[in-house]
Amino acid sequence: MAMNSPELSLLEARIVGVLVEKQHTVPDIYPLSLNALTAVCNQKTSRDPVLHATESEVQAGIDRLRGASLVVESSGGRVMRYAHNVERALGLPSQAVALLAAMMLRGPQTVGELRINCDRLHRFADGSAVEGFLNELAERSAGALVVMLPRLPGSRENRWMHLLSGPPADLGGEVGVTAAPRRVDDALQAAIAELRHSVGELRDEIASLKTALARLSTSQESGDS
Repeated sequence: MAMNSPELSLLEARIVGVLVEKQHTVPDIYPLSLNALTAVCNQKTSRDPVLHATESEVQAGIDRLRGASLVVESSGGRVMRYAHNVERALGLPSQAVALLAAMMLRGPQTVGELRINCDRLHRFADGSAVEGFLNELAERSAGALVVMLPRLPGSRENRWMHLLSGPPADLGGEVGVTAAPRRVDDALQAAIAELRHSVGELRDEIASLKTALARLSTSQESGDS
């Protein structure tokens, strides 16, 4: 059954966004351990803002998210691992969850930026498909989960932000978001976002390959002994 979401801190929203992302990009190591989850929460690329959370802070965030049924725990192996439960807890389709995750990881974005940054989580056919799910999230009967922000000076498109951490105090000023007027052409911004996406994809593939090689090495050592 869908439920209203509690107001999440910046770190709690980042934890949820990271778990959604890694479910799709590194399925071999998902669900994530506390150590891995802390590392990706503090990742310096494809994150806005960059965080510097400790394991104890991430654990406290996990505990609160578990209480809200947004994160679930699994005890397979020697360490506890964590997975998101957003679709079931909030009654949302996977496409909507992908959009929320992109905003939790990178902050407010235009429809074009969201389409590019969601590509590894869900491949939207075009911008109108993205807009359709954003409008559903904004008009949700249980409470809006996204809002369209006023257009910034020099920008051709409005940006969208998630409301899982509460509404901005001033939609005109976007409290908590530092953003200078965009002087870079929108096409260049899209190209930069696509390049960052490609680099992130390569990083995830390398991490997945390292994990597979480590498991193979461990298996061979066990066989030799």
